[in-house]
Amino acid sequence: MTTNDTTKVTFTKTAPPQWLLDMWKEIDDKTFGKGFDCFAEDAICNLGVADWHGRETIRNNLRAFIDKGFTALHDVVEYWDSPALKVFRGTVTMTFDDPKLPQVKPTMTHFFYMDGANPAKVKHWYGSVGPTGF
Repeated sequence: MTTNDTTKVTFTKTAPPQWLLDMWKEIDDKTFGKGFDCFAEDAICNLGVADWHGRETIRNNLRAFIDKGFTALHDVVEYWDSPALKVFRGTVTMTFDDPKLPQVKPTMTHFFYMDGANPAKVKHWYGSVGPTGF
């Protein structure tokens, strides 16, 4: 399939915004509070195989995932900004509750499409993490 639809987006490499740091901190601290206010109420998250619809669904499913036996620590390595699309690359240190499991540090890549009606809110989050081992 071919397409003639071309879009040009200009990005600026910059420090990550506070909303992104706040979201990761909520996950790292396992608090899942106001840091999720960066999402529109009807936001969509496609994180790996997840297809979650709605801010509360995203919050609750991430909480359930993290509560399955590990603690995460997110590290922002690179952040690229444009008005409608934000791109993030980093790592997440995963320390498992089971001391027999080694700590892993997979790479993450995330795309945050902002809400056209409210550009301060994330409308669609596409993300990938890992793999956590081979």
